[in-house]
Parts: sequence; structure tokens; C-alpha cells
Amino acid sequence: MNIQKKNDFGFLDAPVSGGQAGAENGALTVMIGGDQKDFDKAKDKIDCYSKKMKLLGSSGSGQLAKMVNQICIAGLVQGLSEAINFGIKAGLNMEDVIEVISKGAAQSWQMENRYKTMIEDKFEFGFAVDWMRKDLKIALEEAKKNGSLLPVTEIVDKYYGEVQGMGGNRWDTSSLIKRFRKK
Repeated sequence: MNIQKKNDFGFLDAPVSGGQAGAENGALTVMIGGDQKDFDKAKDKIDCYSKKMKLLGSSGSGQLAKMVNQICIAGLVQGLSEAINFGIKAGLNMEDVIEVISKGAAQSWQMENRYKTMIEDKFEFGFAVDWMRKDLKIALEEAKKNGSLLPVTEIVDKYYGEVQGMGGNRWDTSSLIKRFRKK
């Protein structure tokens, strides 16, 4: 009999997404792994700080879902960085461009919440590059174990390494655009 069952305690892995603002506003997204009975016991407490929570499977499923989340964010931020840089170099008013494209298929949380700070070269607003690299390393290691290919994630992880080399360890993840602005 394992110690968890012997002592009648449960375990949930419950990583979050939503950053500092989400935590301060009780609006985090919580990805949960564990047993249903343990989830049911904890649900009311998790609800106090979440806008969305979901039990995704057995223990470890929450962590795997967080890896999926970080893989998605890495690709989105890289694409947004490239697009903003392209638009600026093409002479477009990126405020106007984002106003239009953010209402169509290109819309994302990253676009809505980070495009202004990216244009203004300000990166003190969100999840730090050091933390993202830690998370991407975990995802890349898991991908090797389960046979997944993550070529874009590998590239973006290296790009975040370049940002760290520029002193951007604590800049938020939208600082990928700094790679295009280095002199």
C-alpha cells in the first residue's frame, strides 16, 4: 500500500497560467492532474483564484498540459515578434494594423496584451524569460521521452537564450522582439 492511500491524503498537480495579473485578480487558468475525489475536495479552494480549472487526467496530466501551454505561447510570441518587426520595417503603423488584425483570425491573448509593450520596447509586464526557458526545457525533455517533435519550440528556446545573453533574464517573454532590435 502506498503512503498516500495509507495516510488517506490526496495529491493534485495543478500548474497555472495567467501570470501575476491573473493571480492578483483571481483569474488564473488551472490545469489539474489527479484523482477525481481529490479534485472534488479541492475544487472550491481552487475556484477562489481561478477563472477556469479542469481535471485533465491522472497525476502528472496538469504538468503535461502546462507544457502544451508553454509550447503554444513560445510559438505565438515568436510569430508576433516577427510580424511586428516586419510591419515596422515595412513602414506600417502597427497600432492601426493590430487594431484590425486582432479582431480576425490572428487574434490572441499575447497580441491583445503585449503588442503595445513590444512596440514600445518595454518588457517588465509578465512571465520572465528565465521561467519560460525552464518550462521549455521541461517540455523538450518530455518530448524526447514520448517521441514528439518540437522543432519550432527548439528554435524559440534558443532565441530566448539569445535574449538572456542580452541581459533579458527577467524581461517578460514578449522580449523575443529584442532579437530584431539588437545593434
